[in-house]
Amino acid sequence: MHRPFIIAVMAVFLLLLLVSIAADSQAQPQKNVVVIYLDEEIDAGSAAMITSTMNSISNTTTAAVVIDMNTPGGELENMIQMVSSITSAESRGIITITYVPQNAMAASAGSYVAMATDYIFMANGTYIGPSTPIVVGGTSLEQQHTTSAMEQYMVSLAAEHGRNTTAAYSMVSNNTAYNDTEAYRIHLINGIYGSLDKALASLSLSSYPQVSVYPSAYDNFLSFLSNAYVDGIFILLGFVAIMLDIYHGSVVLTIAGITLLILGFLGLQLISASLVGVLLLLMGSVLIILEAKMGHGFALLSGVVVGLIGTFLLASPYYSSNPGYSPSPFTTFDLLTSILIVIVAGFLAFYIRRIVRTFKFRGKWTGAESLIGKMGYAVEGIDEKGWVSVDGIEWQARSSNGSRIPKGSRVKIVGRDGLILIVEKQEDEQLRIK
Repeated sequence: MHRPFIIAVMAVFLLLLLVSIAADSQAQPQKNVVVIYLDEEIDAGSAAMITSTMNSISNTTTAAVVIDMNTPGGELENMIQMVSSITSAESRGIITITYVPQNAMAASAGSYVAMATDYIFMANGTYIGPSTPIVVGGTSLEQQHTTSAMEQYMVSLAAEHGRNTTAAYSMVSNNTAYNDTEAYRIHLINGIYGSLDKALASLSLSSYPQVSVYPSAYDNFLSFLSNAYVDGIFILLGFVAIMLDIYHGSVVLTIAGITLLILGFLGLQLISASLVGVLLLLMGSVLIILEAKMGHGFALLSGVVVGLIGTFLLASPYYSSNPGYSPSPFTTFDLLTSILIVIVAGFLAFYIRRIVRTFKFRGKWTGAESLIGKMGYAVEGIDEKGWVSVDGIEWQARSSNGSRIPKGSRVKIVGRDGLILIVEKQEDEQLRIK
């Protein structure tokens, strides 16, 4: 009689145990692998993507985070931000991985980010490094100081993750790059795999669902403005647009100019621009605005040249928190573009001279009374009507008494009839006109 009762109690107990296990499995969320696609330069935009992702994940929901990397490098300040967020994720028990897909690279500043992760996997046809920093516009001593600091930084990252510190040091000091085979042979990376899934399988992570992270529109916007050359050109173009609007009187150019200035100065903040570069850029901008007062074109041309010099110095270390770049933020294309801009500025300066002369000419017509009493000469014989030159401007004229005035005669303006000047010949004074 007790046996059925015992069986029933055991059945109830097993049922409650199964319910408890099911509840626990539902309470614990399924972990996943977060894959961040870094297929761009290292700048404020890509740094925002990686740091925000790293800071938002936890070890309860994330088994590992992968940086799928293909980058030529970029700004060292943003690289350090990325490394800090990776270190923070590792301290929370999250596995960090760098995977360099086929025909991609972990170059320059990207190599530091890769070195900061727990595992580095590369596909065939890839390379890591070189990693020497570039100090734009700096002295040899400043370059040496920055290089020495980055050498120790790279070595510390390699040592922390059990990698070949000698090879890591050479990446910075000798600007060395290693292909996938060399990097694996010298124990700089952890393996060579043709796909990310195979790399994850080597860590028993292939069964986890993957969550992909790509740059947002805001991240791309920050990346676009995190270019010293773009920022400098935006500021110069903004001031040129405002200056031209003084001549054309179009509010559209002023609005466009102000918009470019806002974007340019926002970009300067993102790249921690050098104060020296900013000051030169502003000096050039002041010269551009002064062109509206001077009107001879030289202020515009010199302002553009000074502004371009300032643009290239925006990435310098002088009075800047940014230690440098890896590689250089400026390319041969930027240099050629600058030469083209100077040429265009020359043509624009000539155009402004024409506009100013036209304005002065119009001003004389609308204030013809101011010519009365001035002297000029007849550029052709004047019968009923003819032409005279006053202050280098030709005017239609007629004789005050109706008598003929020979070509080259010196005349005095004694009145006007609408836009026609009334002149009288000055006796015994005649100019030779070719």
